[in-house]
Parts: sequence; C-alpha cells; structure tokens
Amino acid sequence: MIELPIPDAGVLSRRTQIVEALAAALPGAVIDDPAETRAYECDALSAYRCAPLAVVLPRTTEEVSRLLRLCHDLRVPVVPRGAGTSLAGGSMPTTDAVVIGLSRMTEVLEISPEDRLVRVQAGRTNLSVSGAVDHLGFFYAPDPSSQLACAIGGNIGMNSGGAHCLKYGVTTNNLLGVTVVLMDGSVVELGGPMGEGAGLDLLGVVCGSEGQLGIVTEATLKILPKPAGARPVLVGFDSSETAGACVAAIIRAGIIPVAIEFMDRPCIVATERHSGAGYPDCEALLIVEVEGTPPEIDEQLALIREIAMRFDPVEFRESKSEDESRRIWLGRKSAFGAMGQMGDYICLDGTIPVSSLPLVLNRIGELSHDYGLKVANVFHAGDGNMHPLIIYDANTPGDLDRAEALGADILRLCVEVGGCLTGEHGVGIEKRDLMTAQFDPPDLEAQMRVKDAFDPHWLLNAAKVFPLAVSEPRRSRRLNTPAPSLPVHVA
Repeated sequence: MIELPIPDAGVLSRRTQIVEALAAALPGAVIDDPAETRAYECDALSAYRCAPLAVVLPRTTEEVSRLLRLCHDLRVPVVPRGAGTSLAGGSMPTTDAVVIGLSRMTEVLEISPEDRLVRVQAGRTNLSVSGAVDHLGFFYAPDPSSQLACAIGGNIGMNSGGAHCLKYGVTTNNLLGVTVVLMDGSVVELGGPMGEGAGLDLLGVVCGSEGQLGIVTEATLKILPKPAGARPVLVGFDSSETAGACVAAIIRAGIIPVAIEFMDRPCIVATERHSGAGYPDCEALLIVEVEGTPPEIDEQLALIREIAMRFDPVEFRESKSEDESRRIWLGRKSAFGAMGQMGDYICLDGTIPVSSLPLVLNRIGELSHDYGLKVANVFHAGDGNMHPLIIYDANTPGDLDRAEALGADILRLCVEVGGCLTGEHGVGIEKRDLMTAQFDPPDLEAQMRVKDAFDPHWLLNAAKVFPLAVSEPRRSRRLNTPAPSLPVHVA
C-alpha cells in the first residue's frame, strides 16, 4: 500500500481560521463543507482518497497569486488541481492541504494564426484548444486519451502526450510559454511567442514538474495547420510479440507515422463489447495512421503494408472512407472506459526503447501469470509508451496490494531495458517510492534542490514525486517553522 504522509497537526488545529482567511481573500470561491470537498478527495487513481482541508476555485492569475501568498504566510500546504484526470495520484490532497482548482480558468486569451500560437488559461480542456482554432484551419497536437476532460495546466504538469505524439511530440514540444505563480505569490513569465530565450531553460523545468514548483495559470501553445488528409490502417497479428516486432521494423525503416497504437486480445475483446468497432479476432492489433496529401498517404501506406506483410498478419485493413477511419479509431478511443467492464484497474505508463517491445510484452505476460492477475495492454507503440492495465478486484482483500506489486515489477522492467518510470502520467504518489529504481541518491538530491529554490518550505504538492524517506527532512523543516499568528493581511 502507498504510504500517506502524516498531516500537520498545527494546520489542522487552525482549520476554521484558515478557511475564514481564504474566504476573506476570495469571497464566494471557497468550498469547505466536508460533503462537498469529497468531490476533490482523489483523481483518476481512485484507489487512494483523502478529503482536503478546503478547496478554492479562482478565476484569474491575480487571484491565484493572492491565495498562494496567503497560504505561504500561514504555512498551509497547497495541492494544484486541473481536471482531476491524473492517473498517478498527482492531484490527490492531504487533510492539511488546500486544493487550488483551475476549473473556472477556461478563457482563450489570444489567438495568433500568423505566429501559430494560442494563449489560454490553464483550466481550459485540451480538446477545446483545438476547438478554438479549428475554424482557422489549425489544431493543437498533443492529444491524451482524456483530452475531452483533461486541463492544459495538468498536461503541462505531467508533460502529457497522446496518440499523435509520435510525429508532433509531447506537451514540452508544443509549449511556448507560461505564466506561473510561485508559492510566495510571485508571478513569473517564462518563454513567450518565440519560446524560451537565453539562459536557464526554466520553461523546460516547469513542464513536467507535477505542481512541485508553482501553479501554471496561463499557457502559450503552438498550433499547427491541419494536414491535407489522414488515413489509418488496422493490422491484426497472432501474438503481441509479433505486433511489437512489426512496430520496431516500421520505426527502423525510417517511417514516422502520425500514430502507432497497440491493443492486445483482452483489450480488443473489451472494446468490442463496449463499442462494436468490428475489430478482427486476433491476439494483438496495431492502428497506424499517416497524413499528408493523397499521393503522400498512398506512398507511406504502401511501405507500411510491405513491412507488415513480413510478419504474416491476420488482417490488414486500410480505411477507404471517413466512416471506416472513425470505426478503426472507435475502439482505441474508448479503450479505457471499456476496460472498466473487466474490473478495477491500475494504468501504468512506463516507457521503453521500441526495439525492446517484443521482450517486454513477453515478460509482462509472464509476470501476469506469476501474480495471477490479468493484464491488458493498450498503448502508444510508436514511441514505446507502455500502458499496461492491471485488472484487480478492489473488494477482494489483498488484490490491490498484488496489483501494485505487479505494477512495480513492470515499471522496474521498463527501467532495466533502458526506459523510464513514466512517459506522460507523471510520478505522483503511484511511482513515488520507485524513483530510487531509476535515480541514484545524488540525482534525487539535485532534483530536490531545484524544489528548494522554488518552494523552500515544501508547501506545493509536497507528498508527491520524491520518496517520503528522502524528502522528509525538507518537509520537517516546514513543519518545524512556526506559522505567523492570524489574522494575516490578504489584500
């Protein structure tokens, strides 16, 4: 089981005064009724829950600054929250923490087709960014599976990717600048229309920092002209290892499709029951999509067909219409919802070299057998971003513990073959205690010193990312620093 930190008794003893101070700072934006704060007690890693001290929903950067300055002065921990779609517990609060949610910060602040950028508040959903520029012939490339709901601020915090990141890159490759509020209330601008300037790459430090360094309130994002066209193919195989080998062969040939997605039999069966996409009866399938002009698409798909045929596919289905394209993607887009029919699940996101796909898929099958738990695989195969879904029963004693142990072994395997613990979900609390599998003590110390510089009192999302055993001295420093007497100036 994942250990949760001991809350600050000093903060809990001042709960009433803290809530009153928050309400004075931002009237009408504070939620403190225990029944209502339960909506914020977890994110999509719902196996772990903890109601916060209070929730505040600001609308502007200035309001976020005011709240952080107040919490800093009162030494109250803060947990930033976008849409709560994190799969790693990244926005799960503690009982002594104030959640600052960005759900009201959804404005489009600027659109510049000439400069190929859009500036939005950080609470705006991923998909609605493309929606805001679609009429101009542009789109925003990163497309996590949760793009209908997930917020840009959370995407930046976790450096999210998506199906099309193989060609267009993840959030950091499409992020030009941010407005970020530090824990003491300072407002800092990083990057801008031309990206980061000379000096330290602080924009790169903030992207993927999981709310450890500040709260991003506004983002300047790169937008791209919509392609002339796109067409997917579906390729079925008689084993997951063969499908993985085909992916490696496509990449080795120098072909860069816009997406290569993988699904194995358990996932195929679940999605067929859920959506009826018409997938073939096979052990694994790939969805490979290319884009460009019709001649470019025909040329790329001919090469992909040639490579796929070397692996004796069960079926090779090329889309001939928009409706066929929609049906090919239907099951993949609904996969995570469909998997809920099989039971509770933990979704991992270890990332590996593409050449290791056959080995890792085979080893995951062996580990699944050893632990007696079913594992379904659906992931972004083109860049090796694995998404094993470990199925368990939350009502069976010991099942969650076994699922977590299996997940830990899979993630260690990813590191052993030259990959990493997380590709886009972040560390959060889920992988916090596995950080030592990838990083030596000096590496962790260097990372924690960066947090020291941005957040000396370790108030921001402090129970995440770093193992409690190595971060406890930092947290203790905050716990042992007396908070000023209330009331505090909040103007």
